[in-house]
Amino acid sequence: MSDWTPKLNPTVDLRRLPLNAEEGFVLSRLDGHTREKDLPALTGFPPDKLRDILTRLVSQGALLPGTEAASPVNTVRQPGAPAGTTASPVASAPAHVAFAGAAHAPRQHAQPTASANAESAFGVGNGLTDAASAAHAYASDHPAPSLDASDTEPLPEAEAVDGADDEAGPVDDVPEAVQGDYRKLFETRLHALPEDQRVALAHGAEDPELSALCFDPVPAVIKAVLENSRVGLAHARLIARHHRNPVGLEALVARAAFAADTGVRRFLVRNPQLPAALFRRLWAMRRLMEHHKLTVDRDVPEQTRRTARELLRQRFSTGPSEEKVELILNTEGRALGALVGMPVDGKTTSLLCGRTYRSPMLVQNIARWSAAPPALIAHLLKQELVRRQPQLRMMLARHPNAPADAKRA
Repeated sequence: MSDWTPKLNPTVDLRRLPLNAEEGFVLSRLDGHTREKDLPALTGFPPDKLRDILTRLVSQGALLPGTEAASPVNTVRQPGAPAGTTASPVASAPAHVAFAGAAHAPRQHAQPTASANAESAFGVGNGLTDAASAAHAYASDHPAPSLDASDTEPLPEAEAVDGADDEAGPVDDVPEAVQGDYRKLFETRLHALPEDQRVALAHGAEDPELSALCFDPVPAVIKAVLENSRVGLAHARLIARHHRNPVGLEALVARAAFAADTGVRRFLVRNPQLPAALFRRLWAMRRLMEHHKLTVDRDVPEQTRRTARELLRQRFSTGPSEEKVELILNTEGRALGALVGMPVDGKTTSLLCGRTYRSPMLVQNIARWSAAPPALIAHLLKQELVRRQPQLRMMLARHPNAPADAKRA
């Protein structure tokens, strides 16, 4: 997906548009700062489906078509129209809209309207704008489509890999070499200034000084950087990755638009100074799969991984049944090793029993799961895979919750 940043069209009343539930839900998640490629983590939709939804929203006028990039509108001749007739403008797909030079310099977010919309969309500031309010209200009346059991079938080409990031590709806007230049600028020129001068400079600095100040270890300077009207996601990611004071990290997370960014979150959880309380606040309501990925990510400090394991167990006991099924299937049961003694509810059992199992690894891990419900053990014993492999049937028959006739066989 592209670096295009979808933005609400302030001149359109979203309540008058014929939006479906998915379109309204996506609109409610837009803040004017989040890029298209970061939206799958916020919405739960696959990239291809999300791209189609954004394309429809642009064509309906709900989103600005991305005039920052070249050729955002294509002209096409209507089918059946004679050659040479006037073409009608059609907004091009958002996936093809990108900002030139985004990989070489941090983005500037000086527009007050975009900043206000971002804060409003995440429930902070003085209240929702009309457009964001309409999207939020629409999503409340039309909840996001629930995950059907058939949607979680793990396919060989699409199975989740333990420890993999939730999105492919780099999330940092600033190349490593450029980051080194910023750090060198701070260490050679800015670090020698008194603290009060660095704070004053941070309030009105421009790049490269603004990015260099993101390496400052003093929280007061970081707070001043975050108050700068030119600060953007690239600066927030530098702070999340390199700042080592919990007070400065608290100030960063206080900006909801930054805290919601995939890159900021990824660098925060890998920051050894991230407080456990701040991690809980940041990650408490994330999906179970995201919790599991942190528990097996070797780039995450052990303290944060330990907190993630605690949160995983808490969320597993209270989370939606669809997420529990997704976690078990997409990890082929590997996640069950961290869920010893954690039972599942009737709906989760029903969803698991409504599937055909073709993975020996998944069956083995369920057979080792002491809390596996009796109905699921009985269902697995009927699977063709288990009937063809005696060792799997033996493992299931030895389970404490196996049916009595299976134990006698």
